[in-house]
Amino acid sequence: MGFSKLSSGVKNASYFNQAARNVACIAAVICRAQGEIQKKTNGWKILEVSMIKNLVRLMVVLLSFSLISSCGYNSIQQNEESVFKAWGDVESNLQRRGDLIPNLVETVKGYAAHEKETLEAVIEARSKATSVQVSNKDLGSADAMARLSQMQGGLSSALSRLMVVVEKYPDLKANQNFLDLQNQLEGTENRINVARQRYNQAVELFNSSIRKFPNSLTNSFLLHLDRKEYFKADEPAKSVPKVNFG
Repeated sequence: MGFSKLSSGVKNASYFNQAARNVACIAAVICRAQGEIQKKTNGWKILEVSMIKNLVRLMVVLLSFSLISSCGYNSIQQNEESVFKAWGDVESNLQRRGDLIPNLVETVKGYAAHEKETLEAVIEARSKATSVQVSNKDLGSADAMARLSQMQGGLSSALSRLMVVVEKYPDLKANQNFLDLQNQLEGTENRINVARQRYNQAVELFNSSIRKFPNSLTNSFLLHLDRKEYFKADEPAKSVPKVNFG
């Protein structure tokens, strides 16, 4: 009887231990599963946070582009480039006129060598005009533009006096080389006038763009660009030269 109770107790203890190990195994599996779920949850959270950050960055970039575009940051600089290009066209035509003058003077000299004073005045005026150069950064300088206008006006006046002198020499007026140079010079004068007008139009657009709101704030805080000067005719160049055949 005693042995039977002892055997039964041992069996019960064995069942109890087995049940305990099963419970421990189940608990371990549950814990592992919870750990995996927690890892995946954390992974999704990290991914969501990363996506949100990227989305915010994208919105900031798009918003920046929108603000820059609407505040005139790009248009002001485009308008300034248009001024530089227009001024380049003016300089190109002024240079062309300067290149034509020596040949013109030499041709006139062959027929009217004794018109020395007039010829020398043209050469001197050309030398002064070509010595004055206005760079892009000088386009905002009223003094630089006035000096250039004065020198170019002096050259125009000297050329006008030369053309008056030519009227006294029919053989010179009939010379084909002179006629070709005269036509080229007249065409260049017309191109200079057109280039000046386009430059002044470009300056008007640029000066207006940096003065109107909100571009004025953009220029004040970011670009710091100065207004440009208009190309103005020199006062002596406006006067009509006196014709004297005496």
